[in-house]
Amino acid sequence: MASAALELMGFFLGLLGLLGSLVSTVLPFWENTAHIGSNIVTASGSTKGLWMECVHQSTGAFQCETYNSILALSSDLQTSRALMVVSLVLSTLGLAVAVLGMQCTVCLEGSGELKKRVAGVGGCFFLVAGFMTLVPVSWSTNRVIRNFYNPSVPATLKFELGDCLYLGIVSAVLSMLGGSMLAMSFCEGQDDRGGRHRMGRPYGGGGYPYPVAGGAAPQPPPPVGATSLQMGGLSVNNKGRTLVHSGSGSSGGVHVKPLTAGYDVTGYV
Repeated sequence: MASAALELMGFFLGLLGLLGSLVSTVLPFWENTAHIGSNIVTASGSTKGLWMECVHQSTGAFQCETYNSILALSSDLQTSRALMVVSLVLSTLGLAVAVLGMQCTVCLEGSGELKKRVAGVGGCFFLVAGFMTLVPVSWSTNRVIRNFYNPSVPATLKFELGDCLYLGIVSAVLSMLGGSMLAMSFCEGQDDRGGRHRMGRPYGGGGYPYPVAGGAAPQPPPPVGATSLQMGGLSVNNKGRTLVHSGSGSSGGVHVKPLTAGYDVTGYV
């Protein structure tokens, strides 16, 4: 069962995942120049990102240039851009929705099940956002490693894993972990409904919350059109009235007393 502390921890983990994904998307450190062979000057290097490419000069200067044409980019780079942007949007929506549904906030207070469902929806947003961050990061990591160990690729075109790839993996894990904690609010709502059903009406809507002494199951009331029933000195007919017999030799005769819903004064039929 989820608690307020668990929801709060999931919220902060999702927030850290959002910040890490934002930094990974913006900074151009997805691929770094591999300093191998004699053709690479170790005093300079280049880095690549989703939006720009930067060059470190041997004099210490650092210059960056954005990609001039979107259509000239490779399909994997365009897909990585789209997935990272959508991941940021989903994480932002997850933060907003989770704030409304968390138990430590006053939003939607008194709505009961609706508040728990809103918190669970926010967790689902974080789960999807973390998965969408993990896909382009894993894709780029696989490509860099494959090209690095490919003997047909020239040494000048080989790159190493950048810092943003490591940060992206950690951010994706944090987002999915925080989303899982928030999504446990759905389980809490189902457990509460099941407990109330078992405690409130154990006999499936019979209206008897407690068992009868002796272990016998309670019996439902007879239908309205039932025949008369003899109980000692009382006689109940099918009109919902009780005929009270005054005993032999009495001058009072038979007295008719109306009842409510077919029950006598003792509460039994």
